[in-house]
Amino acid sequence: MVAEERFVGCLIGQCTGDALGFVVEGRLPEVCRRYIDRVLDEGVPGEAGREPYRFGQYSDDSQLARELLQSYAELGRFDPEDYARRIAAIFREVRIVGQGRATEEAARRLIGGVSWRESGTPPPAAGNGSAMRAGPVGLLFHDDPEGLVRAAREQGIITHRDDRCSAGAVAIAGAVALAFQERPVDFGCFLAQLSEWTAAVEPSFGGYIRRLEEWVELPPGEAAGPISRAGLESGEHDPRWGISPFVVGSVLWSLYSFLRSPEDYRETVRNAISAGGDVDTTAAMAGAISGAHLGIEGVPEDLARRVTDNGTWGYEELAELARRCCRIKAKKPRNRPPDLRECAP
Repeated sequence: MVAEERFVGCLIGQCTGDALGFVVEGRLPEVCRRYIDRVLDEGVPGEAGREPYRFGQYSDDSQLARELLQSYAELGRFDPEDYARRIAAIFREVRIVGQGRATEEAARRLIGGVSWRESGTPPPAAGNGSAMRAGPVGLLFHDDPEGLVRAAREQGIITHRDDRCSAGAVAIAGAVALAFQERPVDFGCFLAQLSEWTAAVEPSFGGYIRRLEEWVELPPGEAAGPISRAGLESGEHDPRWGISPFVVGSVLWSLYSFLRSPEDYRETVRNAISAGGDVDTTAAMAGAISGAHLGIEGVPEDLARRVTDNGTWGYEELAELARRCCRIKAKKPRNRPPDLRECAP
């Protein structure tokens, strides 16, 4: 499979998962299960979408991932200062859809002239805003682990300065980079490498990723509880409400959803959304990883062709942006990607 197909698959896969989840964001698991089963099994997406948006609208998760790629396409490199300007602009121009509180607070600081190095919301705010948009970093640095970790952290601290948020961004970028490789997914090696990268940023996060090797063997109904509580104090979250926006649980659930069905985008997104809660973000992250692995041919065209951002930045525009970034990346010196064949399960 050519690299362009994986670049396109990752971006379109994120936007499609995001758009599917956006309709039922914050809803209970049973509501989300009925909805996603109807859409995927019966092909009935619901023309109304989520008021006032039509079906296919994606949220800030994918808007900001797209902005990261736009910055790369224009400059020919990742530049956190330029990316921060773009985050400020999309808020200032009121183009953002469904933003989180910490990201909005950081954007206001950027608009006020605060440096990108200091604009991020400090701990204990630990939402998934920096992880949700990190997928493209995995594409741009799929052969450069050191560059990947650095870029994932830099783009993340623009809005979130908690180490757990940085680790979550590294986890999603790293998962995209590993999924990008043309080889079957080996759970043990995949998780061992992700754990190593994330533990270097925040040790406990790396430990939770290693635990996914046992959790991924559980059916979704049994896995959702321990995953949604990971990293939280007892009583901080009731799993009956689904996956919260807390970075640890939402990133883990996205990884779980992909690893449960690495060769099936529909099932990956079904699992991501069926748990309820912050499902636009979990489906966006899981969809980006799945799309990077399967390429654009693996993303259901009937759904992918409907993605939109208020009537702009639909399928064709997004696909061309991804191809442009791939062509720029191809001109750069090649590095050697991580050799997972020698990793310890």
